[in-house]
Amino acid sequence: MFHAYGLYTHIRANRLRSLLLLAGFVVLLLALMFAVALLFEASEDATLPQIMARALRDLEQGWPIAFAAAGLWFAIAYVFHQKLIDMATGAADVTREDAPRLYNLLENLCISRGIATPALKIIEDGALNAYASGVSEGHYAVTVTRGLLDHLDDVEIEAVIGHELTHIRNRDVQLMVVAAVFVGIFAFVGDLVFRNRGFGFSPRRTAEEGRDRGGASGAGLAIIIALAIIALSWGLSVLIRFAISRSREFLADAGSVELTKNPDAMISALRKIEANAIIPDMPSRMGAFFIESPRKARALFSTHPSVDDRVAALVRYAGGRDMPKLEPPPIENHGPWEAQPAPDAPGFLPRDGRSPLDPPSASNGPWG
Repeated sequence: MFHAYGLYTHIRANRLRSLLLLAGFVVLLLALMFAVALLFEASEDATLPQIMARALRDLEQGWPIAFAAAGLWFAIAYVFHQKLIDMATGAADVTREDAPRLYNLLENLCISRGIATPALKIIEDGALNAYASGVSEGHYAVTVTRGLLDHLDDVEIEAVIGHELTHIRNRDVQLMVVAAVFVGIFAFVGDLVFRNRGFGFSPRRTAEEGRDRGGASGAGLAIIIALAIIALSWGLSVLIRFAISRSREFLADAGSVELTKNPDAMISALRKIEANAIIPDMPSRMGAFFIESPRKARALFSTHPSVDDRVAALVRYAGGRDMPKLEPPPIENHGPWEAQPAPDAPGFLPRDGRSPLDPPSASNGPWG
C-alpha cells in the first residue's frame, strides 16, 4: 500500500502515513482521558475492577467534553500560532528594503512556479538554519537565520528557500503545527500530573487508607496504571511527532531540487548548515520545524534524518555530487548576530610578495 514510484507518488504515500500517525494522536488522547478518569475515580475506595469500570463509564460520558476542550485548544493555536512561533524562535519580520537579496531569491522562485510569496522573517543569530511556518494561504512565512545569509551563496540560499517552499506546497507546515498542538496537550497534562504528584494522590497512602478501613483497595494500583498511561502517551506523542518530521525532510530536499534544478546547491547548503546549525537557546519543541535540528539529540529522539542520509538520497536519485564534510567553526557564542569584518580584498601586489613585473614561476603550472 505504501510502495511509491516517483516524487508525487512518494508525496501521496507520505501523506497517507501522516494521516495514520495523526490517528495515533487521537488514540493516545483517548488513553489520556481514561488515565485522568482513573485518577479521579481512585479517590473513592474500591477494588481495581470497580475503579476501571467507573473510569470507562466516565470516558463514555465525558469524551465529547474532552474533545471540545481539545478543539478549543486547536482554535487558539490556529489563531495565534505564528506569534507563538515567533516568540519561541526570536524571529522578526523583514521588508524588501531590509533584505533585498533574500527577497529577490524568494520572489523569483515563487514567480517561476506560480506560488504566492510568503512573508520573510530573520532570526538574528550566527547559526545556519531556516524553517517555514503557517497554516493557511496568505499566512505562510519563511524564516532564516542571519548566519545563513552571511555564509551561503545565492544558489545555496535559493536551495534552502526551495526546501521551505516545498514544505508549504506539500502542506507539511500545517501538519507540524497540528502535531505540535497535540504534543502540547500531552505535555500540559503530563506536567500538571507529575508536578502535582498525580493531583495529590499517593498510591501508598491510598492503599494504607483502604487497609485501615478493613477493605482491600485497588486505588493505589489504579493510580500507578494511570500515571504509567500518561507517561507512555506523552512519550509516544513526541515520537510520533518526530516520525512525521523525519519522513518529510527527504521530500522537501527533492522538492527543492525540482524547483531549482540544482542538486549540488542543495547538497552544499546541507553540508554548510550541518557544520553550524546549533542554536543553544532554541526550545526543543521548535526543532522539528527547522531544515536541520537546532539542538543536539540522540538518533531515537532526533527530529531529522542525518545529513549523510539526505545527501546520499540526493546523490542517488537526483544526480548530485557530495562535498567533504565541513568542520564546525570555533564559535563560542551563538548569540545575536554582529557584523563581521569583510575578508581582505585581493590587493594589487601578489600575496607571495613578488613584483607584478616578475615572470610567473614555471613550477606553479597554468592554475598558479
